[in-house]
Amino acid sequence: MLLALSATAIVIVVLLWEVMAPTVAEWWERHRARRAVVPGFDHDPGRERRAEQRARQLLKSCVNEEEWAMYRDLGFIRVWGRGGEGVEYAYLIYPHKPIIAYLPQTGVLLNEYCVEFLDEERPYGSRRLPDSDDVLAKWMALTGDERRLIDSANMHLPGRQVDPKMVRRDLWRLSQWERRRIAGDRRRDAGQLPA
Repeated sequence: MLLALSATAIVIVVLLWEVMAPTVAEWWERHRARRAVVPGFDHDPGRERRAEQRARQLLKSCVNEEEWAMYRDLGFIRVWGRGGEGVEYAYLIYPHKPIIAYLPQTGVLLNEYCVEFLDEERPYGSRRLPDSDDVLAKWMALTGDERRLIDSANMHLPGRQVDPKMVRRDLWRLSQWERRRIAGDRRRDAGQLPA
């Protein structure tokens, strides 16, 4: 009787091991991976912040004063379209979002143009560019060769990736920002504000 119970216990243990072994092995590998030290990777929590600061300085040196102030104050840049059709249109450039085309006269949203610029040289972490570098890359592509960028982008109708309500709110913020800027320029020209 004791021999039969011992044999049954051994069979149960072997069967449980067969069922549990892959799960235990997977758990052990995940545990080892979490505790592993990656050679040559020194985590620096301030690296991304410093990269963004350098990117902001570069963006400021490349765009005009109005575009820089717009990005600094609003978080996006407007670029005027160069189409020769006689219709005035513009783009809003956001960091890591599609480029939004719209009609400034009416605020009608036309399209979203999805483009992505990656940091292929980055030896650590994400290949995603800092926010200001992403805006600069889109700005350079639009101002350098608008047609080529638009033709190569994935085009979608408004609202596919960017909430149209947010864009309309940003267009309203842009109009308010421009009014304040124009009023400040007039007061400065009248000698009421220091230059």
